[in-house]
Amino acid sequence: DLGALVIVLRLALLPLHPVPPPAGADDFSQLLLGDTLAHFRLTNPPHPMHRFFETTFVLQDPSYSSIYSTGPGMVLALGQIVFGIPWAGVLLSMAMLCALCYWMLRGRTSPGWAFVGGLLAICQFGPLNSWMNCYWGGAVSAIAGCLVFGALPRLREQPRIRIAVLLGLGVGLQMLSRPYESLFLDLSVVLFFLPELRRSTAWPRLARIALPAVLAVMPAVALLLFHNWAVTGSWTTLPYALSRYQYGVPTTFTFQPNPVAHATLTVVQQLYSSGQAAVHGDTDTLAAYLERLGSRAGFYRFFFLAPLCLALPFFLPLLRQFRFAWIALTFLVFALGSNFYPYFFPHYIAAVTCLFVLVGVLALRRLSEWKIRGWQAGELAARWILILCVAHFLFWYGVHALGDEQMLRAMAPYETAPGINLGDPEGRLGINARLAEAPGRHLVFVRYYSTHGYHEWIHNAADIDGARVVWALELTAAENAKLERYYPDRTVWLMLPDALPPRLVPYPASTGPFLTVE
Repeated sequence: DLGALVIVLRLALLPLHPVPPPAGADDFSQLLLGDTLAHFRLTNPPHPMHRFFETTFVLQDPSYSSIYSTGPGMVLALGQIVFGIPWAGVLLSMAMLCALCYWMLRGRTSPGWAFVGGLLAICQFGPLNSWMNCYWGGAVSAIAGCLVFGALPRLREQPRIRIAVLLGLGVGLQMLSRPYESLFLDLSVVLFFLPELRRSTAWPRLARIALPAVLAVMPAVALLLFHNWAVTGSWTTLPYALSRYQYGVPTTFTFQPNPVAHATLTVVQQLYSSGQAAVHGDTDTLAAYLERLGSRAGFYRFFFLAPLCLALPFFLPLLRQFRFAWIALTFLVFALGSNFYPYFFPHYIAAVTCLFVLVGVLALRRLSEWKIRGWQAGELAARWILILCVAHFLFWYGVHALGDEQMLRAMAPYETAPGINLGDPEGRLGINARLAEAPGRHLVFVRYYSTHGYHEWIHNAADIDGARVVWALELTAAENAKLERYYPDRTVWLMLPDALPPRLVPYPASTGPFLTVE
């Protein structure tokens, strides 16, 4: 089983590459969402001392909540509830992605080529991939794409209710994972059925598909609305949008002016807001839009193993047929739509992951049919490219499985798509281990230096008061004393994340206002 192979391969790397520690605001916010859902609630009540817990990508008012949609959080909640560790949900979701890539391909090609695609998916999106080793939820949106793009050709052959339901579930899951990008997925579905939509005789057949698909989407719509209402107090206001209004992050689309924060920001929050505003720049122009579109071409390397690029030109002749041109149109829709956001990460277009795998398989299949004077030159070339893809993966997997830390660091500059966590570069594992070994409950004040960058350390559980460790922003000595009195039974520490190396010392180590220590 392809999914089981993904799990086994990643677990075998745990001695050198342990469970990834959350690092930064995105990870912490997604984990807060997963913890909230694991407590079977959509949000948390605001904390009376919430000014100490202000951090990026987390709302404190009118409720204490992550700003993100529930899709990735549901996977993390599953891992936390069933296995006691959120990362287990990430592991399962990546395994499901690779397995569903095979299922999607079976709707479009032979079992043999589908298996080839499944192997390519493991090599590219398996144990060494960055989605496997963070908490951003790329696999959840990719799973949604597999469901949708696997259902479409099957529905064209025979409009079965079960497959229509899978289509609806995929569309709904994308809404819960990437609400904005779900519009592009919807448009892709419409484009797929464009030939049928042009023939009125095909409309009754489409109607038999549409009803169960729409009904399958409804639970996701309901969850989206109820989550909005629980977090923001408005059925139609996303937590993401409320964060933009309150904190000025995440920033707006490039055709909109930069957001203006309406809350009092901490210095670190102001740093994030100013940084995103600088990337956003002025309101977009056509020239800037096109320049940004071109500059992002290199990011699509994330979806292909390097040797596979040799075969990709053989996909181009297939574009004469609409069923293959539709794939290119879908890529174009996602590329143009996501280009309205000043930032870009591969998980923004994760829904088309399986289509990238499909393009690789179709290119290899086309290449394998190429002949020179009756000689099966293409078949030999396709085999060698596939062998190179597997060899490429096995080489780097072997490096990560058998090499020591010195070797891994020496090889890191040459890795084509580094994504797996290595060591403890930010000192988080060491700090967490020290707190885990210390008896009792703890309160950790975090003091940022004036040289602080974008590495967030303030993070807390959904139930802050019930957590063994509470992380708090250092304010003034008088204000800090109030939080100490609020938590009289906790050992108090001072965390210095910007020291070299980062230090955890008993509090108070020294006095001084926020962000003034040099």
